[in-house]
Amino acid sequence: MNRKAFAAANVMLFALAAGPASAQTTATPPAAVLEDFKPSSLNQPGQLYPQVNSQGYARFRVVAPDAQAIKVSLGLGGSGGTTLAKGADGVWTGTTGGPLDQGFHYYHLTIDGGVFNDPGAQNYYGSVRWESGIEIPATDQDFYALKPVPHGNVQQILFHSPSTNTERRAFVYTPPGYDKSGKTRYPVLYLQHGWGEDETAWSNQGHANLIMDNLIAEGKTKPFIIVMTYGMTNDVKPGGLNSFDIHPFQTVLVNELIPYVDSHFRTLADQPHRAMAGLSMGGFETKLITLANLNTFGSIGLLSGGTVSMDDVKATPDFAKKVKLVFVSFGSRELDNGKPRFGGDPKANDEALKAAGINSIYYVSPNTAHEFLSWRRSLHELAPRLFKD
Repeated sequence: MNRKAFAAANVMLFALAAGPASAQTTATPPAAVLEDFKPSSLNQPGQLYPQVNSQGYARFRVVAPDAQAIKVSLGLGGSGGTTLAKGADGVWTGTTGGPLDQGFHYYHLTIDGGVFNDPGAQNYYGSVRWESGIEIPATDQDFYALKPVPHGNVQQILFHSPSTNTERRAFVYTPPGYDKSGKTRYPVLYLQHGWGEDETAWSNQGHANLIMDNLIAEGKTKPFIIVMTYGMTNDVKPGGLNSFDIHPFQTVLVNELIPYVDSHFRTLADQPHRAMAGLSMGGFETKLITLANLNTFGSIGLLSGGTVSMDDVKATPDFAKKVKLVFVSFGSRELDNGKPRFGGDPKANDEALKAAGINSIYYVSPNTAHEFLSWRRSLHELAPRLFKD
């Protein structure tokens, strides 16, 4: 990628890392809050709080008799908050001021100025720390639900990185039946997390393995392997992303991890059967790396991570000949008059790519913002389109 495009990508990386958090509330909350609250599905075993109701409100309860003030901060970076009230018994409770977006949300507690996780909730790595998590049931949650279907396996691998002189980690999803199909080889999707997250995000918050299991069981996608590794982004803080350099991670991914995966798993180790996608900052990493390595990757997926324009196509030799699929997606509330804050016009770019004979897909997740339901839905849309003959 040329210097001008690289600089523009760095600006957009900053915009996403410092951009709006998840945990949006609806514009017009219901007139009355229904008292049908139930424990969140992400609670610690046996814990009754936090709770969610059928309208999408969340209710929190914290036992802290000596505290002076408690606030619940929702979303990446903790924007948006619910102040809890202290009862005579020293128990603090509070309900969000409106319904939350459906899907997964990070949150933490601020108690007398200190930041803590909720002891009632499970923890997930986001915002460059382990945060509490809460799930608002989605009307379309069936596609990522745990069902009685054949399941794949998510395993941890450790590989040496000569370029960084470190031992590195990745998680690899192998589809149902992989262990029994001794000679079958599979395509591979390299799937990247966003800024503030790590290689656990797509399995834990994103349910990538369950999405794949269900699609495969329904006959809607070809089975393929997914590799998820750390994108080396979180040492760069918002405000300093203009100095972000993709090359160290590109070396780890292309020169070290891919050869390791191809030598340890039964992969179809060629360009048409290898794809890369990522959410948010992982999407920008995907764009930078794939456009510079079209002999390695045949398909590109940008999930809330920018777009591919005809300028990108013209600046990348043999793009139309080598790229099998361009997939771009956003949550509907990430868009203003159809456009994200940065990165061009995704719909217009999609139409231009189609007119040039490029297999381009543009997907918008309804009623979601920069959050995991957008990205779960995006993976659900992307997977069936990958690795088609």
